[in-house]
Amino acid sequence: MDQQTGDKLEGQIMDCEEIKSILPHRYPFLLVDRIIELERAKRIVGIKNVTINEEFFQGHFPQKHVMPGVLIIEALAQVAGVMMLREPENQGKLAFFMTIDQVKFRKIVVPGDQLRLEVNVVRWKTRTGKVHGEAKVDGKVVCEADLTFSLVDAQ
Repeated sequence: MDQQTGDKLEGQIMDCEEIKSILPHRYPFLLVDRIIELERAKRIVGIKNVTINEEFFQGHFPQKHVMPGVLIIEALAQVAGVMMLREPENQGKLAFFMTIDQVKFRKIVVPGDQLRLEVNVVRWKTRTGKVHGEAKVDGKVVCEADLTFSLVDAQ
């Protein structure tokens, strides 16, 4: 995305290294592999490739591997965080959950799935933001939620 014009960009906008320059999360808790769409302060789409090598699959569940729903929500939050924290006025800040509402889990996510994490801004203010997120696999919604964040200084 062009920061000066606010133009919508598509394709691989950010790789994992660029995402790490914005988010404080690191392995094994960084749950976004790349950003593929970005419309400044409006919409962002990220990708999480779910592999059998994820640490959480060792115990969730050994006989039937299922990605924990809370981690799908966290992946949506991280994508939203990329959009909010990349803004010049928010650099050096952290985004913390205030509320999580209207959560629905519709299908399980298993190794080999690719999560498409779509986040749309509902409201964005100086210190808070509210977004609606949908996680999809093969075009079908597997999870959706409304997330409200508070932006605070990292120090």
